[in-house]
Amino acid sequence: MSRGMGSTLAAPAQTAHHRDAVGAKLGMWLFLFTELLLFGGLFLLYAVYRTRFPSDFHFAATTLDPLVGTVNTLILLTSSLTMVLAVAALERGRRRAAQAFLAATMALGALFLANKASEWAAKIGHGLFPRSGLLLDRTDGENLFYGLYYGMTGLHALHVLVGLGILAVIWGLLARGPRRGGEAAAERGTERLGSEAAAERGTERLGSEAAAERGIQLENAGLYWHLVDVVWIYLFPLFYLIS
Repeated sequence: MSRGMGSTLAAPAQTAHHRDAVGAKLGMWLFLFTELLLFGGLFLLYAVYRTRFPSDFHFAATTLDPLVGTVNTLILLTSSLTMVLAVAALERGRRRAAQAFLAATMALGALFLANKASEWAAKIGHGLFPRSGLLLDRTDGENLFYGLYYGMTGLHALHVLVGLGILAVIWGLLARGPRRGGEAAAERGTERLGSEAAAERGTERLGSEAAAERGIQLENAGLYWHLVDVVWIYLFPLFYLIS
């Protein structure tokens, strides 16, 4: 009788968890679509001004260092790899390995921001920033180029910073592990059913559910991180290679 009731109660819980997982992924894809619309509009704006001022954009781009852009591209591509490895490790139940790959992803993201901040500081030090006296003496096309450069790469850097915050939260959740919830559930199962086997089943069920929830969270964070990388793949040639 108890076994039958336990099976009946477990099925709806698993079904609800499945619906939550599907909803979480759908919500993330909808959010990513809005991000694509945002950056897509900026890319369209860039294309319009690039067509209108081709020589000015070409000249302004010569002041950017392609090596810096290449290094940052390699950093983000490597971070995408470590992100994939983190998700794969968690799917295999290797929580510590997932934490290590996630930490590597965060370190690479921080390195990207450090390189970008250094590049910005160098440009600002040379007077190449919007509304500076140096740029006011130059053409409208060059001013537009630098306005788009700071605006688009700055918005991208903000997304990287947000992504690092999300990854840090997930790393902390992984560090805590699913054991606390499982142990508490096991104690409640013991008191209610008076059986050690029931406690073990409760621990395994809630432990696996917590691990699955962490996996969904990490996978969604990985989708966001990959979007950030894809956006940079387009920013890199538009600003660093057009010269």
